[in-house]
Formats: sequence, structure tokens, C-alpha cells
Amino acid sequence: MADNATPHTPLSNLSRRHTPPGARPGTLIADPRSRPPTIHVIGYSVENIQESDGAGLDELAAAVGKFPITWVDVVGLGDVETIRKLGDIFNIHRLALEDIVNLHQRPKVEAYEDHIFIVTRIPHTGAHLATEQISLILGKDHILTFQETPGDCFDPVRHRIRTSQGRIRESGCDYLAYALLDAAIDSFFPVLEDYGERVESLEHVALTDPDPSLIASVHRIKRDFLMLRRAIWPLREMLNVLVRDETKLLSSQTRIYLRDCYDHTVQLMDIVETYREIASGLFEIYHSSVSTKINEIMKVLTIITTLFIPMSFVASLYGMNFDATASPWNMPELGLRYGYPATLLLMSLLAAGMLLYFRSKGWIGRQRKRRRNAHGGRALYRKPKTQTRNSHIA
Repeated sequence: MADNATPHTPLSNLSRRHTPPGARPGTLIADPRSRPPTIHVIGYSVENIQESDGAGLDELAAAVGKFPITWVDVVGLGDVETIRKLGDIFNIHRLALEDIVNLHQRPKVEAYEDHIFIVTRIPHTGAHLATEQISLILGKDHILTFQETPGDCFDPVRHRIRTSQGRIRESGCDYLAYALLDAAIDSFFPVLEDYGERVESLEHVALTDPDPSLIASVHRIKRDFLMLRRAIWPLREMLNVLVRDETKLLSSQTRIYLRDCYDHTVQLMDIVETYREIASGLFEIYHSSVSTKINEIMKVLTIITTLFIPMSFVASLYGMNFDATASPWNMPELGLRYGYPATLLLMSLLAAGMLLYFRSKGWIGRQRKRRRNAHGGRALYRKPKTQTRNSHIA
């Protein structure tokens, strides 16, 4: 179960935008909290590969066109001038540059004259769940990726490029774009697997030991599911556009692979919706468990009170101050040698008799009584037959 002190991403971050209202289109204003950009370049062909970490803009401009495919990975969006110069080098549209520095965009795709601008998101699970915007520029012989912080899910793609595994070195930029999108989409599966275990843990607690802190935990996990849904739901539309629309930058073979990405997003969305339904039902389970627990407590207290009613009657009866010498009918039991033990025995027998009666009615204990119908006396509910090895569960 999630820690009760786990913070959340502020809701104001969902609408964070640095371009002031009324500014002309294409205005670039960086987030002052963003780190300065560092540039990692991988240029490769079928036979060769060249990799440079911390490349400068002059070095990057010289490397353009040197290899059939160049992947420029920019980490950090804190310097507007660097982003603007990258746009000049690769002829990126100003509106695309504006969306790159204004984070928390919905996943989308926008086609320009000589490049395609794609926005996707990847999850981060640290102190709290967050999603990071990944902006991707697909050109004829280059791909640019922009991310806010170090650490991403693209290491398997880099490993395949370095070791020439699969067909990635033999394919074009569109296949590299597919590989990056596929890695971004697949990064949600481990996160949802972890949240599935959390939901099962919360469900177990709600059924066995409902605690008031459970309400806060369920509320937090529902907010996390809303964040995941907000990141995954637009992915389907974005991939559908890439698969459906004709463009010279995406081959028909790559669209087949993008359809597989689309299937993954549908699967992710089904998982998120299922977990959301279960999390929403945890409130009902919690209240039902609390009500059942209260009813059990009230039943025990009621039984205890009921057991003492006849004993209280006997005790109050013999507590009346009638003089036995004034009349032989005035409590003759007070003069018996074993009158007091006999009274205690009577009260004990009354209590034991009531307990046996309650148990026979099924009000206490775990005795199971089979319900019978009025005709043949057979049980209304029968134990289902044991399924054979080849039978199927509906």
C-alpha cells in the first residue's frame, strides 16, 4: 500500500504554460526551473556508428548529413537560445519549438512541410508518480528528441543501435521513430503492474482490516490513475493519425509496426480503466466492511446484554426486602442452606440455555444450516460439481 505521506503532482502543473497570454505565435520562454540543455548525438549507418556526448552546436551542425541517420537527444530545456539554434539548424517550425518548451502537452502529432512533430509522455515513479513530455522531430535523415530531465526509457534502443541488433541500423529514420515510440509506450506496463499490486493490497486491507487511512490511499491511487489515463488516452489518437495519414516520411512497412504500438495503447487503456473501476469500488468495499464490523460488534454487545436480562431479573427478585418471618410465602428460599448456590446455578443455566438457543438459530457461532424447500426437503443451494481437467471456466 502506498505511503500515507506520498505527495502528489500539483494540479496547477497540468496547465503550466510559460508563454504569456496574447504573445505572438512561436514565442519561446523557457521554464526557469529547467536545467541547461545537454546534447547527445548518435550518427549511424549499416556499417558505422559515431556517438558524441555533450556535443556543441557547431559540432552538431557539422555532423548533419554525415550519416544516413542522425539522432540528436536534447536533455534539458532551460536555454531558449540553444533551442532556437537547434530549430534553425534543422529547420523546425516555430510553433513546434513553442510546444517543446511549454511542457504538459497532450500526446499529439503535427505534420509540417519537411518534418513531423510528435509529442508523447513517459512515466516516472520516484517519490510520486509523474509523467514527462517527450517531444520528437522526425525528419528525412534525422530525429530530434527533447526531454526535461535525465533518465528515460530509450536505453534499449541505444543498445540495439550500438550492437546492430535487429533491423534498426538497416532501416530509416521512420523505423527509429517507431522504436522510440514503442519504448515510450512499453514503459507504462511496469508502472501499471506495480499499481496492480497496490490495488490488490488495498483490496485485501479493505476486506480484512478496514482502516480510516485506507480512504486517503485509495484517493491518491485514483488520482494517479487519472494522470496515467490523461497520458495514455491521447496516444491512441496520435498513433491512429500516424497509421492513417499518408506522408513521405513514414513508409508503409513502418505503419505496420505502428499498428502494433496502437494495440499496446489499447491494452494499456483497458488496464487503466479496469484498475480505476476496482479502485472506485474500494470505497464501497471499505464502507461495507466497516458496517459489517460495526454490526458484529453490536450483535456481540446485544447478546451479552440479552444474556444478563434474566440474570438481572433473578438478582433483582431476590434483592427485594421481604421479611421471611412475617409470612411463609415471603421468599422461603432465603432460609435454605444452599439457596445462594442454587440461585447462581439457576442464573448460569438460564445463560447457557439462551446461548444454546441462539446457536441453534444461527445467531452466533459458525454453524451452517442448509435451507430446504417446502416440497422435497432438498437443499436449495447445492455445492457445485468439481470441474474436470478439460472443462473451461466461463
